[in-house]
Amino acid sequence: MRALVAALLFLPLAVLAQGTASDLFHTMDTNGDGRISEDEYVVYMSQGFYRLDRNHDNILESDELPGGRGGPVTLKQWQDNLRREFHKLDRNHDGYLSPRELAQPPM
Repeated sequence: MRALVAALLFLPLAVLAQGTASDLFHTMDTNGDGRISEDEYVVYMSQGFYRLDRNHDNILESDELPGGRGGPVTLKQWQDNLRREFHKLDRNHDGYLSPRELAQPPM
């Protein structure tokens, strides 16, 4: 399940791959302060979950997952994983992502 959740986390980024990294950063930076907070990151990246959750029950069942396989994934599990990824991306540990940190692959 962990690999599936990790793969699903990058769906929103893959969709936006046709845009620039700068466009993505500015879209995620909803308060315009030039950095992305954990909450901004989680809210933005949760859009992938909501798009997949066709019955809006906050659980991705196997029929809602790409390929129709895998165990259920709750919104809480999804967002907990996003928070872990945020902290991996936040290389200077200041609690925010810079454009450079956002563009780096997680460690």
